[in-house]
This record gives sequence, C-alpha cells and structure tokens, in this order.
Amino acid sequence: MKINLPRISQILFFIAFLALFVTTDYRGKDEISVALNSFFRSDPLVAVSYLLSAKTFTLLLLPGLLLLLFSAILGRFFCGWICPLGTIIDLITDRIKKRSPLSFLKGNLKYYLLLAILFAALFNMNLTGILDPLAILVRFLTFAFYPLFGFLGKEGWVGLYKVLGDSRDYLEPGYNLFKNYFLPFRDTLYPLAFLSLLFFLGILVLEKFERRNWCKNLCPLGTLLGLAARFSLFRRVPGRLCADCGDCKVHCPTAFDEEILQKSDCILCLECQRKCPSRRVGFKFAIDRGTKKPFFPGRRVFVAGLVSGLFVSRIFTPNSSLSQTRLLRPPGVRDEDDFLRKCVRCGECIKVCLRSALYPVSLQAGLYGLYTPTIVPRLGYCEYNCSLCGQVCPTGAIPRLPLEEKKKAVIGKAVFDRSHCLPFAKKMNCMVCEEHCPIPEKAIRFESVDETDYTGKRIVIKRPYVVEDLCNGCGICEYVCPLEEKAGIEVFKRAKRKI
Repeated sequence: MKINLPRISQILFFIAFLALFVTTDYRGKDEISVALNSFFRSDPLVAVSYLLSAKTFTLLLLPGLLLLLFSAILGRFFCGWICPLGTIIDLITDRIKKRSPLSFLKGNLKYYLLLAILFAALFNMNLTGILDPLAILVRFLTFAFYPLFGFLGKEGWVGLYKVLGDSRDYLEPGYNLFKNYFLPFRDTLYPLAFLSLLFFLGILVLEKFERRNWCKNLCPLGTLLGLAARFSLFRRVPGRLCADCGDCKVHCPTAFDEEILQKSDCILCLECQRKCPSRRVGFKFAIDRGTKKPFFPGRRVFVAGLVSGLFVSRIFTPNSSLSQTRLLRPPGVRDEDDFLRKCVRCGECIKVCLRSALYPVSLQAGLYGLYTPTIVPRLGYCEYNCSLCGQVCPTGAIPRLPLEEKKKAVIGKAVFDRSHCLPFAKKMNCMVCEEHCPIPEKAIRFESVDETDYTGKRIVIKRPYVVEDLCNGCGICEYVCPLEEKAGIEVFKRAKRKI
C-alpha cells in the first residue's frame, strides 16, 4: 500500500493549526511568541486584499505572497496538503451520502466572488475576512466550538470530582494541566457564535452534493491559487483520462469534471496516482503541450466582477454616526477606515483579551463592520498592562505597541452621565471609578462642592470629573460602576484618536 503523503501532511499541519489556536490565548504570560496569525500571514488572499485596500505593503504578509509564487510553480498544493478546512472536509466527506451536484454552483460563480472581493478591496473596502476559509474556520472555533469545549470540559471535571469524592485530589495535577494548556482562559458567550456555526456547517452541507464542493466551486482563496496554478509546469502525466479506464474521474475530488484535467482545480491530492491500477499516472515538471484554456474565463466575468466590487463597496458603507460614539476599537487603532481596510476578522484579538473587553461587532456598524472587534466597557475593560491583542493581529490592523506606548494609546474618552452618576443624581458620595482608574496620576479626580440634600441639610459632595489629557478610555470606570444596567460614566470614541 502506497504512503498517502498528502494526508500525512494534512494531519501534521492540522495538528500544528490546532496547537497554535490553543496557544493563542492568555496562558499566564504577557508575551505570545508563536500564534495562529502565522497561518493568516501565509494566506495569499489576505495578502493581495491587503495590498489592494491599504495601498501599502507590510512584511508581515510576505509569506502569503511567497505562497502565491510557489503556487505558480508547483500548483494548488496548499488546498490538498495544508489547508485545515480542507482537511476537515476530507475527513468527513466519505461519510456523507452524495446527491446530484448543484448546477448553479458550476461555471464562473467562483470567479465572480473572487473578483467582487478583490475589486471591493481596490475600492477601499476589504471584505476578505468574511469568506476567507481560514477566517471562517477560526471564527467557528473561537466563537462557537472553543467556548462550548471549555464549558463541557469544566463541567466534566466537576462531575468526575463528585463521583470520586475524597479521592478527587489525585486528579488535581491532571486538571491543572488541562486547564492551563487546553481550556480557554475566558468563559464568554459571544455574539455571532450561531452565525459563525452556520457558516461552517454550510460548507460541510455542501459535501452532500459533491466532494470538495466549497473548494472547487466557491472558495475565493482556492480560486486565487487556481489562477496562479495555471502558470505551473508541475503537472500530471497523462493530462487526460485514459481511454481504457477513466477511474481517475471517480477518485479525483476536484479537477476531472471533463476528460482533460483542469490544472487550476487540481489540489495535488495524488489520489489518481495512488489508486491507479496500471501505475500510469505521475507528476513531474513538463511543458503542457495539450489544449490550453484561456487564463481567465472572459471579459464578461471580469467586467461583472468589477461592477460587483463597486456595488458591494457602496452597500457595505460603514455606519459613520455610530463609529463616532460607542464603537471603541482596540488600543493603538487611530483611523477607523484604515483599521477596516486591514482587519481580517479572524477574532483572535477577541479570544486573547485578558479582561473580556473585546467582542465581535454584529450590525451596529453596518455590514462592513461585521465580525470586527469592539470594546464593550460594561462587559469588560482594556487591561492597562496588557498588549496581547496587538501581538496576535496578523495584519497589523491592531498595531503591536511596546507596553509603555500602549498604556498611552487613547481608546476613547470617559464622560459622566449626570442623570445617573450618584454624586450628581442622588447627591451621594461614590469613589469607585476613581479607585479603579489605572492611570498613575488618576484621570478621574474630585472636586468638593457644598450641596443641600433632599432633607434640607448642608453637605459636602465629592463630584468626580475626568482629566481628558490623562484618560485613555480603557473602560474600567464604566465596568466597575455600581449602578445596574446603565453606568453613571461611559466611554465614547474620540473624533480624532492619538497615541
């Protein structure tokens, strides 16, 4: 039996992917040396969209451009040897009973999707993260699977402790290992968890109709790699089905819809070579002397993609009114438009947030802001001595700042609501916000004011005020406010942010 090298590679890369996913979390250290962002930085679709939307280059995404170059030399190997989503699909597809393929997915739909994404990026609207396969998988794991895994893991240990009774102390080292290295640090129910689950399950449901359906007919990353693979001289020999056999069409998951192998769809899984009864099939570097297809499907597809990208870039226009008020971005983000052009919506900054301050935006900022991170001070706050979000961001949308510089990064401005804050509304002294302010010089201070209480008695009230030049908008004051529901102090986004 021949060794299945692509499957071995898939398993190894999938293990590496899961290991990086688990380690991209707070594990008691202020630095994350190796993170899941390495996969996104090797994503050619992320790299190309970044270049088109940001109109600049960053060395962070050089691996993605190199992978695109290697695909032009070797073919679409990423999809068959590395992609973690492709690995999951391959592991389950044979267990799903197939129906007739969906005809509307055939043809040029994948090119329309890719071009719409790329032209929208060119028109300054980067939507790559919505349909990028790595982002879809990571969001499913971050927002849906991993929190559920953490809940079931902890509940399982609790149940086991109850069963063992006094003998449970023997399990403590095992639980500490499990907790410190595998369980999520943050126990949170995320908005958009169900939507993330639906995205992921939708890709798996497509396997009901065809093997590697998403990869062959929809995936924008696979389509981009397929275009690059058309230049490749590394090809299958023979390039068409054998007249006396034709079994390759049965074994091939992507590339043999026709008699001639479609090089842009071949994911180099080597199934045809491994299962060839006559051992005729091989792969080598050679000039393709067969019938060549045009590099691109046609001008009509190109023009339609251009128009679609322009249209999408207009309907996804962000909600500017909200972005000037309560849409608080992570520390270091100074320009909202620049942030949106760079954010890949992977959710890893949200996952590592030490004080549960970051959450994915749903529709508050329009469709364009979907899945981007925002700080919700009533649910958490930005830890003064933490810079993890900038460390794990794959594209630099959240800058990686030195800790001392991050402490000065302005997120927003705290403002007292005089109709709710106790010293103003109830004429009661309250110093909770000032006590928790992490700024050494204290951005919240008090002034003594002579007042008459509701019984007519003269009292001295300490009324708080915010020193705007010191406040960085971390949100801890709003988080710790003792009032229920609406806080007496709230953080609002500044029109112009600074570092």
